[in-house]
Amino acid sequence: MARRTAELVQETQASDQFDILSLFDYCRSHVEDFPQSASPSHFSVRQFGHGQSNPTFLLEFTSMISGSTVKRYVLRKKPPGKLLQSAHAVEREYQVLLALGTHTKVSVPRLFCLCTDDNVIGTAFYIMEYLEGRIFLDPKLPDVTPDRRSAIYRETARALASLHHVDVDAIGLGNYGRRNSYCRRQVERWAKQYMESTGDGKPERNVKMLELISWLRQHIPLEDSSGKATGLVHGDFRLDNLVFHPTEDRVIGIVDWELSTLGNQMCDVAYSCLHYVVDYALDEVGQDKGLEEIGIPVGVPSLAEYLAEYCSASGKPWPADNWKFYVVFSLFRGAAILAGVYSRWLEGNASGRDRAQNAGIKSNALIDTAWCFVGQKSVLPESPPSGLQIHLQQSDNQSKDLDLSKERGKLVPSRRVMELRNKLIKFMENQIYPMENEFNKLAQSSSRWTVHPAEQNLKELAKKEGLWNLWIPLDSAARARDLLFSGKRQKFSEEGHDCLLGTGLSNLEYGYLCEIMGRSVWAPQIFNCGAPDTGNMEVLLRYGNKEQLLEWLIPLLEGKIRSGFAMTEPQVASSDATNIECSITREGDSYVINGTKWWTSGAMDPRCKLLIVMGKTDFAAPKHKQQSMILVNIETPGVQVKRPLTVFGFDDAPHGHAEVSFDNVCVPAKNILLGEGRGFEIAQGRLGPGRLHHCMRLIGMAERGMQMMAERALKRRVFGKLIAQQGSFLSDIAKCRIELEKTRLLVLEAADQLDRLGNKNARGP
Repeated sequence: MARRTAELVQETQASDQFDILSLFDYCRSHVEDFPQSASPSHFSVRQFGHGQSNPTFLLEFTSMISGSTVKRYVLRKKPPGKLLQSAHAVEREYQVLLALGTHTKVSVPRLFCLCTDDNVIGTAFYIMEYLEGRIFLDPKLPDVTPDRRSAIYRETARALASLHHVDVDAIGLGNYGRRNSYCRRQVERWAKQYMESTGDGKPERNVKMLELISWLRQHIPLEDSSGKATGLVHGDFRLDNLVFHPTEDRVIGIVDWELSTLGNQMCDVAYSCLHYVVDYALDEVGQDKGLEEIGIPVGVPSLAEYLAEYCSASGKPWPADNWKFYVVFSLFRGAAILAGVYSRWLEGNASGRDRAQNAGIKSNALIDTAWCFVGQKSVLPESPPSGLQIHLQQSDNQSKDLDLSKERGKLVPSRRVMELRNKLIKFMENQIYPMENEFNKLAQSSSRWTVHPAEQNLKELAKKEGLWNLWIPLDSAARARDLLFSGKRQKFSEEGHDCLLGTGLSNLEYGYLCEIMGRSVWAPQIFNCGAPDTGNMEVLLRYGNKEQLLEWLIPLLEGKIRSGFAMTEPQVASSDATNIECSITREGDSYVINGTKWWTSGAMDPRCKLLIVMGKTDFAAPKHKQQSMILVNIETPGVQVKRPLTVFGFDDAPHGHAEVSFDNVCVPAKNILLGEGRGFEIAQGRLGPGRLHHCMRLIGMAERGMQMMAERALKRRVFGKLIAQQGSFLSDIAKCRIELEKTRLLVLEAADQLDRLGNKNARGP
């Protein structure tokens, strides 16, 4: 049946009572729109009887004149007494609800405040918006017409898909939980909590539960350890944790986020389907038959149809392979939770006491159901129901494409790119961000022109993770393979050079990855994707001969050396490279270089061994044929790195931008790139992708800046409320988001044109 949210309240049970006057005083100074003229006599607190986790209360104000309700809020708090470790963390609930409500379209209640001071009402709590709507306690929907039953289930599947679509990194929840081995860790967590809730003077342990734990440990899906199915999980997603609009069949609020974290989202899906397998409410003790056994009411979709709706909305593949594990895991976890509820009931501090007293019987019933499910041969069709199959297969095939495609006007990343992106995000969180302070300290010290010893270790780890040289375009990688491996492919493969040529991504594909690296100034070099090395390696890949590739490209690809690019000069406007004055004069089998360059990026780095120098070989030639590029060993006599220069006041140690003088520097003639007079041609080939890489990295930096801005706004209060709740801030951050999204799309479109049209033709008319 459907119950109005206000109908689910009852008088507060004795174990959950607290000081209402203390709460009243706290709300008056911390809750937005709290009636300041109200008196405590018109303030009431009643408890929601539905739910058995964190006690939840309805706060009401009535009019002093008419006696009618004028304001309602909902308070959710930790239970009193001794709690299991990590359980009932209302602070985490507040964190996820605030992030979702601020940055996404996921339907959640609006938040007003979080109180962690136990002196107010005895435990931590938060206050949120009261949602006037309907909650369906019975999945059979007995009081609903068949057509509306279908609409309600369809909306439920879409609501679950919407929260599974959330980009946790973009909304500040990147560290909300670990991303891999969710099922394995959850099995161990709930096994531990079951053991703590039973035995040794507590309720008796069920031997079948111990056997079920063993079965689960042996059947963890492979996808779980890889983290492929990882994202935001609600942890308790079911029909009666959704608030529907009072008259329309749409979700206006997803509630009870106590078990939310980052994890395997298929666990959420299976849990939302448990009513097909078992009567999870078990209001009549022993009546544990699910919808598929008692008969599915007209209008309610079958399990397969509901799953198909979810897969269609979320783009997830059909889950037949591991469906048995996910359902059994959900039953196991439900049994462990109920065992804990029953244990708390015996201690006198369980929420929803009338229902909690039967929790032990319900726990054992779920364990029996889990073993029945284990014994079934077929638990889900191999493919979706007819009529939905084509749509789902198309969605799945799109995710398997190796390239990026344009769909509905959007640039859609392939599965391969998303896997690399997820690995990058994980690497950044686990390896880069924790080291940023250490890198910064060294860069600001008297030893700032040295390299932190941890950097090389991180590089080796990035290589092992397959996150190395991701920037290398397909065509450049192909040319290098042809040159390097011709007649000696086996030798170079054995030496590991083949894998140094990246994974063959397009510029567009790399854009999604380069943005992630750009979130930290220290990250690109860790993946061998930093400037100016990528641009210099691109020059060698595109225009170098085999000898030049062997001497310079291989060490650069390996990350053993770094390089610099010398074009800008102090005496002329070098943005117009026809102005440069550095001379490259042919003398026999050598070229002699004379001139001064500045802002030579990379030249201050102690690992810099190679400079690509742009100068003039023929001052009398047509103005775009005068310039050439040449390879110069930085240790060649006459090369002097004179001083570091600053950009916006920063010297960017240990990388640096140096003033470099060339005084009769003699280099072999074989070091000329592509031939005399080809400098502009090379520069255009280099600067197309190179400048795009800078744009990609800056988008990542801007994204992180917005994240930091949002995090600060969610912590600081001004004029009685959070900065994040101030209208001017919301307006400003909205403008920032619009500008950032526009820029991202422009950069991705430019990358796509470079891939399709080439560096020259992509310039347009």
